[in-house]
Order: sequence, then structure tokens, then C-alpha cells
Amino acid sequence: METEVEAAFKQQLSALKKDEIIFLCGSSGDGKSEILTRYKEAYKSRVDFHLDATHSFTPNQTAIEALDECFSQFKEFGKPLVVGINVGMLGNYAEEGADRHNDVKKSIKAFLGNDSKNINENYRFIDFEQYPKFTLGHEVSTSDFAAKFLARLTEPTLENPFFALYDSEVKKNGHSTLTANYALLGLDSVQQNIIALLLKARLVKDQFLTARALLDFVFHALAMDGYLFDNLFSGADNELLRHIQSFDPSNIHTRKIDEFVLQFSLGIDDQGFTQLKEQVKALGVYDVSTAASYLRMVYLLKDDTQFANEYINELKVDFNNSLVMNQYANTWLLHREFDGSAKQQKELNDFYKETLIAAIHRYCNSNSPALDKDQFFISEYNGFKIAAELEVMPDLTAIKAQSLGKISSFNAHICVDNNVLLPIPININFLELLENINQGYRPNKHDKNAVLLLDEVIAQIITIANDKNTFLILQNDKRYKIVHKNDAYFEVSGI
Repeated sequence: METEVEAAFKQQLSALKKDEIIFLCGSSGDGKSEILTRYKEAYKSRVDFHLDATHSFTPNQTAIEALDECFSQFKEFGKPLVVGINVGMLGNYAEEGADRHNDVKKSIKAFLGNDSKNINENYRFIDFEQYPKFTLGHEVSTSDFAAKFLARLTEPTLENPFFALYDSEVKKNGHSTLTANYALLGLDSVQQNIIALLLKARLVKDQFLTARALLDFVFHALAMDGYLFDNLFSGADNELLRHIQSFDPSNIHTRKIDEFVLQFSLGIDDQGFTQLKEQVKALGVYDVSTAASYLRMVYLLKDDTQFANEYINELKVDFNNSLVMNQYANTWLLHREFDGSAKQQKELNDFYKETLIAAIHRYCNSNSPALDKDQFFISEYNGFKIAAELEVMPDLTAIKAQSLGKISSFNAHICVDNNVLLPIPININFLELLENINQGYRPNKHDKNAVLLLDEVIAQIITIANDKNTFLILQNDKRYKIVHKNDAYFEVSGI
């Protein structure tokens, strides 16, 4: 199954010339070695391969020294070179590599610093991060990488050895837990919901999806003792499963879900629930013993029309808690695609005014909530609160100029009284916190990183406010407005 990054590597490799290097870089387990091994045999006569830059050639040699040796041979003979290397190792070599390879180190530093102008034209960097495993869309967000893998794994044809083995096993011995899990995984809706969980782990838990991690994840989800819907939230010895465990739908508490749990414990079955239990028997699902397991099953099957009925539809409404996920995707896309049109300006203004600036205003004025929306608290002295009126707006010019690549975050840009603030990095967790602040939540010690970011924004705002000539002074229900006209004259109103 050829990925985008492999296609790009193959194209660059086929055109590689004398005195040129390809650095195939990424993180551990993302498939670099597999790609390099696949092409080494065909190209080894004209290209040198250093498959893993964390390894050395002899026991007494360090990985850095091995890279020094590679680059020395490359410069001596001019034979094209391909290096598989982790981004962390790139950074290490840029600092610790031999001085005789300062040209290579300079290009590595330029690559790591996103300074493409200073990368030697003979050195090419292909980064797995430039080919993200997930894409955010207006209608649906997905992963072509995971979707193609799951579709190929479960393709219902006897030419697929996994399906052939499944088919033979069911015909000979009937269903087992393993065959039931394979049947469940073969449903398009189940694959889509699993990909949605993986995307959530990427955005919320900052968990990267590598080829190795995905294979291990699918193996555990299929082969553990429980059914697929339980295995997914088991938190087993797999990094992805441990992160996904925190999204367990059986931990959701709503009136409808709690009512289902109570009825299940009392042995009361709704007609729609009985219908679902009969339907899943065709997939080999028989022995489900807990309410939590049934909730997970409904979560996984919630988008499959063949299992839809009035009862299940009411229950699954409480699982569609993707409001923040959808808002994040739409806002990320707005920042990436912003072209200055009136329609997009309105949509961006809605986010900035109703979410970002509103939350900053609430956070800044937490000790003085009576201030109007354009007034910001500065400080308090002897019971007198000092505030200033400020115009806080999105910086549309900066938004239009920026380029977005990674889906894990985007930079928001605001200006205060025409003073541009530093970019504000926003990920899905920070966006959710902004929404919670606007609903009355007060950040605490558990929100440490977000609080630090908010405090940095407030500090910039207060610096600008301190240069104002007009201030508001408040005490209890009294308000005073002071205008600094010149060095010797202040105008006071509200007395």
C-alpha cells in the first residue's frame, strides 16, 4: 500500500544525481526503514543507503561518528546518498557533527528552522510530517492512510488472505470472538468511527499515528479476549489504546444513558434494544454481559443504518459530542484557507469575537466581571480597580499571510488598539478551554499550560493599556473616568 510520502520519495530517488543527498526523516516507527529497505535492492548499485542514522558501523563508534563517515565517503566519491533519520537525531547531528561537514549541518539547521532558502539545493529533505496521516475537512475529517489500510485488511474477497481465513473459519467452526471482531471491523461505519477515535487521540492527546503503531493497535483490538468494542477502550499495552481509553463512551453520564444503565441492571429491555441484540448475532456477537459493553457497541455502530431504530437513535445522540472537534476543524480550515473575502471575514470575526476575544475578556476581568465588553481590568490599588477601554480585533492581514501545515494547532492573530500581539497557538484542548471560560468556568492549576498562555496574552494587553491616556477607576458602584490631557492636566468625570 503506497503512501504519499513513499510516492514522493520514489520520485526524488529516481531523479537523484551525483553529489545529492535525500534525508528521509520523521519519528520512530513511522515506516522509514520499511520504505528504504524496499528500494535499496533496486538502487544500491548507484545509490548508497544509510538505513538508520541511530546506528553505527562498529561497536566503538557513535551514531554521530557513523554519520560523519557517511558524509565523508559521499564527498569523496560523489555517489548519491539516502539517509533514514529521526528528526531528533537531525537536531543532534546539527549540534554535534564534525566541523568538516558544516555545510551539511547548516542545511539541517535550515530545514529544522523552516528556512528553505538556506538549504543546499543538493540536499533534499522528505519529512513524514509534511504528509500528515490525518486531514481536516469541512464535512468530514479522516485519514486516508488508516482508511486504506483497514479497507484492504477487511476487503471481502477470497484473494485477501485475511478474509479467506475468516471465511473458512466461520464456515468450519462458526463464529468466535476473533471472527466477530473481524466482521465488526469490516463494517464501513465501524472503520470511520475508529478513525475518528484515532483523530481525537491525535488532536487531544497529541498522539502521532505511525505505521507501526497502527498495526499494533489493530492487532490488539482484534486479537484480545474481548469484543472489538470493549478492546478499543481497554487501555491495553498499546499507546493508542491507552489514549483512546479516556474517550470511553460508557463513562458519559446523561439522562438517557443513565436510564439505559438502570434498565439494564433491572433486566428491562426496550424493543429497539432487543432488536439490536438480535441483529448483531449475525456478526458473531452473542455474549455481551454489561451495560458498559452495550454502550460501547452502540457507539461503534451508531452511524450504520442497518442497526438504526428509534431507541438506538435516541441513545446515540448523547455520543455525538463532537461539537468542539467540528468547531476546531472548521476554525483550522478558516485560518488555512482565508482569502480575505467578505464571507470568510464574517466567519472569522464570529470566532474571534464570540470565542477567543470573549474568553480573553472574561479571563482578564475575572475580578471585575461588571466591566463592559471593550473594557479590560489592569490592576487594583487600595480597593480601587483600574481599567482601560481597548479595541481588540482579529489581525486579518497576519491571518491571510500565514501558512498552515500541521493539524495539531493553528495560530490566532489579534491586535489591540492597532498594536499587533504575538501569535496565539490554539489546539483543540485550548479551544475547549476557551469555550468553557465563556460558559463561566474559571481555569485552575490543572489548566497550567493554558493559564500560562492566557497570562502572556493578558500581559501584552496590559502593557498596551498602560500607555493609554484614558482610564476608568471603579469602587463598588462608583465609576470615574480620567483623561490625561497633558503633563499638568487631568480631566475627571463621574464624580
